[in-house]
Amino acid sequence: MVFLTAQLFTKCRGPDEFWRKRQIFKLAAHYIGRRRNCYSITIRNVHRALLKSTAGRELKKHDMKELWETRIDAAAQEHGSNLNILREGLTRCNILLNRKSMANLAVWEPRTFKCLSDIACAKVKLAGDRSVTYKPMPASILSSGLIDK
Repeated sequence: MVFLTAQLFTKCRGPDEFWRKRQIFKLAAHYIGRRRNCYSITIRNVHRALLKSTAGRELKKHDMKELWETRIDAAAQEHGSNLNILREGLTRCNILLNRKSMANLAVWEPRTFKCLSDIACAKVKLAGDRSVTYKPMPASILSSGLIDK
């Protein structure tokens, strides 16, 4: 198409505008009423929804982190310890587990978590922390050199 004047060029936006609007309308397909059909209202609502979804992803990560912390703390208290002692002992033994894997162990493999808790308590006790009160290490736990004097 040949544009003879600048005025005709600015009026003819062509297929680009159609596809740009179609993309926005696709994002608003589940809205109700004018929020779905009227472009000026749709663009505001889609923009707002996209901003909130970005914030929602951050909140989801924060909520999962809190859930894992709660599960680990509850399991540690069940075995006569607390979260700080458990973390300190595991880092001193070079057992590097993240929150998610420790929470999964606490929920799905409680015996494994109990062994980790016992190893961590023993290591912290050997380091000289007098606030740790734990039962003596069961003979059934094979620490394979994690606890050395």
